[in-house]
Formats: sequence, structure tokens, C-alpha cells
Amino acid sequence: MDSEYTRRMKRFNDARFGMFIHWGAYAVPARGEWVKSTEKLNDEQYQTYIDAFHPREFDARAWARYAKEAGMKYAVFTAKHHDGFCMFDSKLTDYKADRDYVREFLDAFHEEGLMAGLYYSLIDWHHPDYPHYGDRIHPQRDDPSWQGYPHDLERYLAYMHGQIRELCENYGPVDILWTDYSYDNMRCETWKGTELTEMVRSLQPDIILNNRLEASGEGFGSLIEEHPDPTSGDFVSPEQIIPPDGIRNVKGEPVSWEACVTMNENWGYCREDRYFKPASILIRKLVECVSKGGNLLLNVGPDEEGRFPEESVRILKEIGEWMKTNGESVYGCGYSGIPKPEYGRITAGKNVLYYHLYEGVIGGVPLNGINRDMIEEISLLKGNRTLQIRSDWITDNYPDIVFTDLGRDPVLPDPVDTVIRVKLKP
Repeated sequence: MDSEYTRRMKRFNDARFGMFIHWGAYAVPARGEWVKSTEKLNDEQYQTYIDAFHPREFDARAWARYAKEAGMKYAVFTAKHHDGFCMFDSKLTDYKADRDYVREFLDAFHEEGLMAGLYYSLIDWHHPDYPHYGDRIHPQRDDPSWQGYPHDLERYLAYMHGQIRELCENYGPVDILWTDYSYDNMRCETWKGTELTEMVRSLQPDIILNNRLEASGEGFGSLIEEHPDPTSGDFVSPEQIIPPDGIRNVKGEPVSWEACVTMNENWGYCREDRYFKPASILIRKLVECVSKGGNLLLNVGPDEEGRFPEESVRILKEIGEWMKTNGESVYGCGYSGIPKPEYGRITAGKNVLYYHLYEGVIGGVPLNGINRDMIEEISLLKGNRTLQIRSDWITDNYPDIVFTDLGRDPVLPDPVDTVIRVKLKP
């Protein structure tokens, strides 16, 4: 990777933990962000939700505080989702909210010292020139009244490029542009992706781009190939999965990636969806991402009034409590090169290793991958207690393994993830 790419990506790779926010008029029916497609609603039917979308409790600063207190370092907000309804003051359409939520989001998150990025859907279920009939995901895919309609894709692309130009020109620094979603033949140069990428980079030289001009949530795209496509972006964006072995290119070099994951089963607010992942699982999944060299982008779907669901708030607070003590094992850390231990995970910083214990051990904690001569200090992050190398008749039979000991209590100090810090000699 060239030095410019490395410089651009450093803050993103160091951050490791971000918030995804899916919010729009689809919060009104409260049946998820794909409701227009899944229920095959036409524009007239969907307009009911547009007309009812007047959030009274939206507070971008409160959102930013939730993210910061959870230990997140960046956030991405839906400027426009697939329904085509804009959450910013676009001059190219009247199909927009009566308030510039994008500006408030960017200002609030930047004020908290967080990176702030924008999600923009490449597809549009409202624009008349986006393919309708026969497209496999459009709400009117089976509507015969659209059969034979003379869609002008060039006109749609001019609109789409124009809106992305607005977002890049009119809102100050935009740290991330998270485009979505490519599928079938709708990808790369169908979007005029090279031209779009060049425009965005000319307007926002430090911006970070995902890979979805070319790929989708289930694909890596050419970013892993020897000669990536101009539309390949800066990082791979696996959706609802953490890659089993991280992501590397054909040369075996690590590639930046970010797993985007929902708290429950929907991105947008869904009133009946109570299947929330507990904070304990999400903490361990964050650590898993870091241990494999990736980021976690954790989603929240605010309701129609702009409120974070109570369960989401509780989960964020629990994650934040763990991060206060253990955040140093996440930020700026990555793959250690050491095989995963049976008891948990390992993350690596500069001259330091973090051993994450998800369960207790018998006979001392094996510190895999190092020897005694490499160790400067061993300590427990929770309570900052110094630990000793264990050497007795139990461990002496394993001279090639370094063991430490947490003490007589078999119960881990943190039942979710107890972190041992091993400082290495320079």
C-alpha cells in the first residue's frame, strides 16, 4: 500500500469502533428500513410515512454523547437510504426532510472529537429514472404499470453524482463516505464509479471510502487483488458477519476492513424486533474484530421521534463501562500473529500484547507466542494490578510456555472479558 493510503487510513484503523445510524421516514411504520421493498409499497402509499415524519426529540448532540460514552471513535449516518428520501437539504430534489439532519449530525459528532461519515444509497426507489420493473429489489419490480417505462439512467446518475457532490462541498470535512449498494450489473462503471471516486477525492482529499461502489456486503471486491479497480475504495465492508480469518489480499498482506453489525435483526427501527444481542456478546465481537485486524461498526436504529431505543442505550452504556477500563486493548491494536488461545483472544499494540480471557483457566494462564526474555511487565487492566510469571511444579513441565496467575480466586475479575496486558521489551 502506498504512503498516502497508509496516512489516510491510520485514524480509521486506530479507531476500531464506530456507530452506524440508520434513520429516516421508515422509522414511522417501524418495520425496518426495507419496508417499502418488502411490502411493495408505491410512492403514494409510502408518502403517508413521509408526511408523518416530524421528529420532536431528535438531538444530534445526545447521539454523539451516546457514541462517545460507549467508547466509539466514529459514526456513519444515513444521508439517503434506498427509499430515496433525503435527510439533508439537497437542492436537487424536494423529496427531503424539512430539517438538515446531516448538518446537525456532522456538527455534533465533530464537536465531540469523533470522526463523522455519511452513508449514501446508490439505488433510489423514488427517482423515476432508476430501473423499476424487473429489478429484483425495487418495490415496483412486479408492477406492470412500470413495464416499458423509458427510464433514463444517465439522468439518474447525474442526480446521484450531484447529490454526492453536495454532501462533499457543502458540509465541511466528511471523514467517511459509505456508499451502498451494488448488485447484479449495478456496480462499478454502471455508477460511473471511477468518475465519482475522482470527484469525491478531489473535494475531500482525506475522505475514506468503502468498497461498495464495486462490491456488496457479501463480497470483498478487487481490493484484495493485485491490481484493485479504481472503484475498490479503501476498506472491505462485510455485513452481519465477522470474517473467520480476517481479510488479506492475494499477497498475504492485511487489508483494512469493517464489519457492520446490527444490535437486533434490523438496521432501521423495528418496533417488534426484540432480539437484541447482549453487551457481553458485542464486546467480545469487537475484540474479535480487532484481533483479526478489523473494525466494528455497530448499528442503532432511532425511532420516529429521533430517540435511541432504550435497549440500545442500555447496551451502549454497558459497552462503555467495559471500554473505560479496557479501551487501550482496542484502540490502535490489531492482529498479533499468535494463534487464538482457547480461553479468548489476543490483540496487539505497539510493544504490548493484550490477552483477553473469556473463561477461567486451571493451572495458570498461558501467554502464548512469547518467551520470558521478551517480557517487561505483566498486569491486569482491571484494577491495574501487577501479575507475576508463574513458575512451579505445575508449569515447569511446559518450559516453552510462559504462564501468569490471577490469584487464588477462580472467578475472573470481569466475567465478560478480563484483559491481561503484557508489555514487551523494546
